Amino acid sequence: MSTTYDDDINRLRIALGRISRMIDRQVAGDGMTRTELSVLGTVARAKSLGMSEVADVEGLNPTMLSRIVGKLETRGLVRRAQGEDDRRAVVVEVTAEGARLHTRLRKQRTKLLGERLEGLPRDQFRALLAAVPALETLAEAMKPVERERVGAAR
Repeated sequence: MSTTYDDDINRLRIALGRISRMIDRQVAGDGMTRTELSVLGTVARAKSLGMSEVADVEGLNPTMLSRIVGKLETRGLVRRAQGEDDRRAVVVEVTAEGARLHTRLRKQRTKLLGERLEGLPRDQFRALLAAVPALETLAEAMKPVERERVGAAR
């Protein structure tokens, strides 16, 4: 891409990061890290997911994921179980407490962002909502491909 857009792309990157951090700071995650909250959210949305699938979605190595799941398990937010089809596979399931926490935090974060969006001029509010599909496509495109992950692990 041409350097014509470099400044705008940098501004977008900074703005997205600031928005994410501000939401994190204003809606406490009950002492949990961003990664722990993300793993809980991934598992809560799926209700049950294989460890390897969680690692892929979150971009985490198995050792790090195991530690995070252990912390979530200790807090009673998820539990590990054997896979139904393959008893050697480990599945992570959200508990009722984990689902409640995830729902509460999601609602608080959505409310906070919604309140800030409503404070914007109407044309900017509409422009941001119109950009959601493009941002979702970008988020999907940002996922690392397998060879990138393998190369980074070396």
